[in-house]
Amino acid sequence: MSATILKVKNLTKFFPIIGGVIRHKIGEVKAVNNVSFNLKKGDTIGIVGESGCGKTTVARLILNLIEPTGGEVIFQGQNVFSFSRGEMRKIRKKMQMVFQDPYSAFDPRFTVFESLSEIFVIQKMEKVNIKEEVFRLLKIVGLKPEHSDYYPYELSGGQKQRIVIARAIALNPELIILDEPTSALDVSVQSQILNLLHNIQHKFDLTYLFISHDLSVINYFCNKVMVMYLGKIVEDASCEDLFQQPLHPYTKALISSIFVPDPDKRLTIVPLEGDVPSPINLPPGCVFHTRCKFASKICREKEPEAAEVTTNHYVACHHFQKIRETVKS
Repeated sequence: MSATILKVKNLTKFFPIIGGVIRHKIGEVKAVNNVSFNLKKGDTIGIVGESGCGKTTVARLILNLIEPTGGEVIFQGQNVFSFSRGEMRKIRKKMQMVFQDPYSAFDPRFTVFESLSEIFVIQKMEKVNIKEEVFRLLKIVGLKPEHSDYYPYELSGGQKQRIVIARAIALNPELIILDEPTSALDVSVQSQILNLLHNIQHKFDLTYLFISHDLSVINYFCNKVMVMYLGKIVEDASCEDLFQQPLHPYTKALISSIFVPDPDKRLTIVPLEGDVPSPINLPPGCVFHTRCKFASKICREKEPEAAEVTTNHYVACHHFQKIRETVKS
């Protein structure tokens, strides 16, 4: 059995809202609210949800780029929030991130070689070896040595993303967080980047946390998925289980919106009613009850706890049995 490389426990981030004449706290945005999950070595786990659900904030918290309100992130047995700045700099060699927009990932004044070689200069690598390492990285991501002389404006979106990936693997990390790595790319290029990431994972024994709003990409690339809504994980299961039998009404609505060529495999479209509540003023009880056709009194009064309804399939819903009965209807 694979060892657990990352444990996220009750992770919480509330951003204060400052206002008023004397500039005091007048509220808070509940971006991430009591999120917990484990990531085993070699796994690819997806986090999916609409824009603003807290996916990217989770990623930034894991890398200790922003200070948490509460909770723990345990990487290789150590809480990253207890590290000093110097210790965190060392641990980030093992935890890297590929951001959403490759177009803003580089200094336009630097060539590809200068951008990649900077990593090794900081690590005090001998100059004679830096050029060899840069060329090695370019080859891994499917580019040629001559691309090292290009400036960012001379590269396509797909080429830029390949170089972002090269930069992420330069220091031999164990965990890479992929934040919408294909959303800014043409459809024709997206599959190439996903295949590249897949090949690199197997070659270097990497673990991925894959963030996306696109469930079809998650289904193609990940072996497990967590569905987020307004800062909370509402469902957590293997991709196979989640797509065959979604047990949360929000998950079912997301999956039903995916186009499936085979009409026998399509779910009935589940329209979502109303608007997403403000994370500044979350509704009581279940945060989804304002948009859920199954909502009842208990949903408006009591927040559902995540329960394991089948093996390794967790859902936070008072009425998951009703959802189960309607999945194939």
